[in-house]
Amino acid sequence: MEEEQEPSSSAYSGGKTMKQCESMIQKGLQTPMVRFLRERLEKAGCPVANNFFKAINCEADVSGGYIRGEGIIVCMNKIDLQDEVNQVLAHELIHAYDDCRAANLDWTDCAHHACSEIRSNHLSGDCHYKRELLRGYLKIRGHEQDCIRRRVLASLSGNPYCSEAAAKDAMESIWDVCYNDTQPFDRAP
Repeated sequence: MEEEQEPSSSAYSGGKTMKQCESMIQKGLQTPMVRFLRERLEKAGCPVANNFFKAINCEADVSGGYIRGEGIIVCMNKIDLQDEVNQVLAHELIHAYDDCRAANLDWTDCAHHACSEIRSNHLSGDCHYKRELLRGYLKIRGHEQDCIRRRVLASLSGNPYCSEAAAKDAMESIWDVCYNDTQPFDRAP
C-alpha cells in the first residue's frame, strides 16, 4: 500500500526525470535487501519481473506504493536520493510479500492493512535511528516503535475504509503478532 511521506516534506518540489528514476530503480534492484526480498517472493510463488517496478509522477504526497496486481511505483517527483528509492523498494516489496503469502489479505480491512504497514516499516529500516534523526525526531529511547506507529497511522489515514479510531484500534490489537512476524527474514534486519 502507499507509503506515507513525512510531514516536513509537504512543500517538496524536487524529484527526478523518468529516465533518472528508472535508472535509480535498476540500481536499487541490485541492493542486498531488495535482491533478498525478490528471491523470497519467488520462493513463495510470486516471481517479480523488472517491469513490476515503475517510475511515475505522483499527485499524492507519497514517495511510492504497492498496487495489487500491478506492482510497485516509485514517485519520481517526490524522490531525490538513491537511498530513498532503495527504501521505497524494500518497504513496498514487504507489502508484496505479505500479499503473496496471505491469500486472504484484504487491504480494505484496517487490521490487515495495519499489519502489513507494521511489518514493512519495521523490517525495511524505515524507522532506523538515523532516518528518524534526519526527519527531526530526536527521541533516544523507543524511537523505532514510535516511528512505526506514527507511519502506520499516517498510511492508514489514506485508507477510506479506516477511520482514525478504527486504524488505531486495529494497529493496537495486532501489534505484537505483526511486529514479531519477521518473515521472510529470520529476525528483524
